[in-house]
Amino acid sequence: MDERSIDVAAPAEVVWDLVSDVTRSGEWSPESTGGRWLGGATGPAPGARFVGFNRHGIVRWVTRCRVEDCVRPGAFSFRVAESRMRWGWRIEATGPSTSRVTQWRERYARPNLLVRALTSSGLLGRDRERIMVDDMGDALAAVKARAERTARA
Repeated sequence: MDERSIDVAAPAEVVWDLVSDVTRSGEWSPESTGGRWLGGATGPAPGARFVGFNRHGIVRWVTRCRVEDCVRPGAFSFRVAESRMRWGWRIEATGPSTSRVTQWRERYARPNLLVRALTSSGLLGRDRERIMVDDMGDALAAVKARAERTARA
């Protein structure tokens, strides 16, 4: 499992509301440009499905995802069908208006043929694993900035 954490001057509920709203993921993720709930879902719930829209350089792709953990304000995770990876967030209150936020990912099985081809071609970066871990730090910094602005408002 790979993970990165950051301390945020915002309540855990504020952070959870941000990271569990997949329609806003493009505001902090270096690769995601957002998401859309499917099948009548209008927000996060266990089993809810969504599509994620992504880009890396000239490559654009859509992922099919299903929410697994969905416990406000402490946990939100989902599985990506195409890569068979699980991504998630843990939010721990460290005070009445502060929290520690962790983004993590688990790789379970070998990705499908298209994902392997795009990775081996270099179109998704020469060192895909390092890029995804580095992107977690960038996403956390952006979530921190947005959550702190929201908490001050």
